[in-house]
Amino acid sequence: MTTTPLTLTPGRRADGTTLLTAVGEIDMSNTDALAEALDSASGPVVLDLTGVEYLDSAGLNVLFSHADRLELIATALLAPVLTISGLAELTTVEGL
Repeated sequence: MTTTPLTLTPGRRADGTTLLTAVGEIDMSNTDALAEALDSASGPVVLDLTGVEYLDSAGLNVLFSHADRLELIATALLAPVLTISGLAELTTVEGL
């Protein structure tokens, strides 16, 4: 199975909060990498999805499993997916 390109770049916000920036597409071929990156981060995590062009149900599953400590930054492209799935009700989503 071919893995869809996804780049995950860890960093920190000015306040010290963990920042994870995702660029590419999130689908079942690369959700293990996303889950691993979120699992390895300690404390609250801001996940910047502004560079994500596609997010499938496998990706949503990973986000749901980490929703209690996630804050998402999303674009208008992902807003309907995050809202309809109910994820926007469980975590803060900037950009909606």
